[in-house]
Amino acid sequence: MTANPLAEGIVAGRLDPAAYADHFADLHPPLDDHEALVAADRCYFCHDAPCITACPTDIDIPLFIRQIATGTPEAAAKTIFEQNILGGMCARVCPTETLCEQACVREKAEGKPVLIGQLQRYATDTLMAQGVHPFTRAAPTGKRVAVVGAGPAGLSCAHRLAMLGHDVTVFDARPKPGGLNEYGIAAYKSVDGFAEAEVNWLLKIGGITIKTGVALGRDVTLAEMQADHDAVFLGMGLGGVNALDVDGAEKAGVRDAVDFIEDLRQSKDLAQLPIGRDVVVIGGGMTAVDAAVQARLLGALNVTLVYRRGRDRMNASRFEQDLAASKGVRIITNASPVAVHGNGAVREIEFEYTDDDLKPTGQRIRLAADQVFKAIGQTLAGAGLPQVAKGKIAVTGAGRTSVKGVWAGGDCASGGDDLTVTAVAEGRDAAMDIHSALTGKG
Repeated sequence: MTANPLAEGIVAGRLDPAAYADHFADLHPPLDDHEALVAADRCYFCHDAPCITACPTDIDIPLFIRQIATGTPEAAAKTIFEQNILGGMCARVCPTETLCEQACVREKAEGKPVLIGQLQRYATDTLMAQGVHPFTRAAPTGKRVAVVGAGPAGLSCAHRLAMLGHDVTVFDARPKPGGLNEYGIAAYKSVDGFAEAEVNWLLKIGGITIKTGVALGRDVTLAEMQADHDAVFLGMGLGGVNALDVDGAEKAGVRDAVDFIEDLRQSKDLAQLPIGRDVVVIGGGMTAVDAAVQARLLGALNVTLVYRRGRDRMNASRFEQDLAASKGVRIITNASPVAVHGNGAVREIEFEYTDDDLKPTGQRIRLAADQVFKAIGQTLAGAGLPQVAKGKIAVTGAGRTSVKGVWAGGDCASGGDDLTVTAVAEGRDAAMDIHSALTGKG
């Protein structure tokens, strides 16, 4: 957490008490049985389905939608969980609009895809509400695996390894498991403690022990983990945050967006969260949008998101950009921060406009700000790690690192996109490779 004190004017309770529950309600209310059947009926059940190819976890989407259409959502859930054990959370946070739904034939033909994400949530929620775990453990192998990080990659890896009969210990630096799902996403995307409930449900497979408050490099070394286990999987995400390298960045009221989102996610009373009147968010990814939208929902009067490139280069999807705009967030593009102004606390932040190559144009703008959130990227943190390339752990194949017996996946590794669903896929695939290495079985 940043040590910056709150600037003057950053206060809690800007809204009427009832407004908080309304503002942070479920972004996509769940489908009821009739709505799910109607939505499923729109699927063409393509044989060579482009939606499957677009899914990082390769879920058989036409099959699970057909199972919903035939009145067996529990079977649909198992189809999903076979490929993505965190399918419930991915249904809530996955940018389906740029993945499976963008590839949907209905989207191509009509501009209105099948509601794949909401149907996935309907199926997974149905099974999870029954308290049923669809898989059982294989016979014990006697092998012990350490997993670093209880986020999407680590949990996916741990579950698959446990299902295959290995004993898994998951180490996480935070007080609670869940990683990004618990601490790093907008509260309106995962309501009613779903992240914690999903972890508890996942652990029903058995064979998984979670140890919180244990950080790699601080409390235990990689060598020590290797000595005590037959294999190690690193899925701890990115623990560092890029610095805002401009004059005045240390002023009160300037903080990391990830810390703000974490505080909000863990808050028991949103009315107690201080928020500024004039909030500026720097960045163009999902974290920036989540911070900007939630600042507005907490009662900030003016919220501006500023990104150094054009809107077409923003990592946040067009849906997320439009969501921000619909909540009253102003988006300014092609502008880079140059200075934070104020006497001890931020009062204004200055930007310089840039062209598409990030070259300064000489034109500048000052925005009033009593609170600034930095969402300009995260960095790999930790000592004694395997070979690092371009700021991430270098991996080959299914997550093999430069150190024998050590695998990595998720945001900390040089794999695919930094998405929850991608992390799940990488954790699952690494688990299968670990299993093969430990047992000689494919």
